[in-house]
Amino acid sequence: MSINMRVSRNYGTHLGLLIQAVNKTSGPILELGVGIFSTPYLHYAAISSGRQLVSYDNHRGWLKFFIPYQSLSHQLILVRGWDEADIERSWDVALVDHSPGERRRQEVGRLASYAKYIIIHDANEKDDREYHYSEIYPLFKYRKVWDKDANSAAILSNFDDLKDFY
Repeated sequence: MSINMRVSRNYGTHLGLLIQAVNKTSGPILELGVGIFSTPYLHYAAISSGRQLVSYDNHRGWLKFFIPYQSLSHQLILVRGWDEADIERSWDVALVDHSPGERRRQEVGRLASYAKYIIIHDANEKDDREYHYSEIYPLFKYRKVWDKDANSAAILSNFDDLKDFY
C-alpha cells in the first residue's frame, strides 16, 4: 500500500517532549493525528511498557497507512469530525497534532482537566495566527516550550510542575 505524503524534518520536532513524557509516565496515551514520527514511536513505546494507546485521525488515507500497527494495546480510530473523538477521560500523555490545525486548541481545551501531559506541535509564536494556542494557555498551571528546534513544541499540564521536565 502506498500513500503520497508531504514529509519534512520539522514534523518530528515534538519528539523530545513526547519521549520525555512517555518515559515519565505509565498510563494511557492519546494521539490526535497520526504521523510518521509519532505513531511508530508511540506504538512501540506502548507495547514495550504494556500501555494503552489510542490514535484518532480524520484522514482515512493516513489512518489506513498505520493499520498494521493496530493491536490489542493500540486502537486506531477514524473520526469524521473531532467532536466524535471520545477523549474526555484520564490520559497520562496526550499528543495534539491533528488537522485542521485551527481545531487543535479545542481538543487541548477538552483535555485540560484529563491529561497529565499535553504535547502540542507547532507552538512557535509566529504560528499562533493558525493554531491560536495563546487562547488556551490560560487554562493551564504549567507550560514549557521545547525551543531546541526551529519548529517548537510545548508541553502543558495542570497536574505536574514542568520546571524540571527536561
